[in-house]
Amino acid sequence: MSGRIGRLIRIGQWLNGDGFADFEHAFVYVGDGELVEAEPGGARLGPLTAYQGQPIRWSTGRFPLTEEQRHAIVAAAHGFLGVPYSAADYFALAAHRFHLPIGLLIKAYVADSRHMICSQLVDQCYQDAGVHIFRDGRWPGYVTPADLATLLRS
Repeated sequence: MSGRIGRLIRIGQWLNGDGFADFEHAFVYVGDGELVEAEPGGARLGPLTAYQGQPIRWSTGRFPLTEEQRHAIVAAAHGFLGVPYSAADYFALAAHRFHLPIGLLIKAYVADSRHMICSQLVDQCYQDAGVHIFRDGRWPGYVTPADLATLLRS
């Protein structure tokens, strides 16, 4: 992402230990050239063409999914339309990483589905379909765009 929002996301990822990663956004492709993405104005339905010419890492083939799971992921994504964005989640993720003594409060804050960052939306859609893409014991929702990019690279 470019501009001020992209810079803020990069800083948030840096605070979370991801360094200044090259990937600052994540979305769920829902078919028919459309995607669901968490944006500062809330989760929205948008055209995939908005990212034409930009580097994209796809999860296709990375996780064995049934047709039922694929449909459940898409349904979950549609269900999150309008959910508010929360850049503050990056700071909660960083506080968890630095082991600040407010663990349960942070966990409850990040787990609260009334707000989420783009990568949390992606992770939650998969979890709602019964697919856990991270197997490292992290709390649900504790994922950044850089975490997803790294997972898809490995």
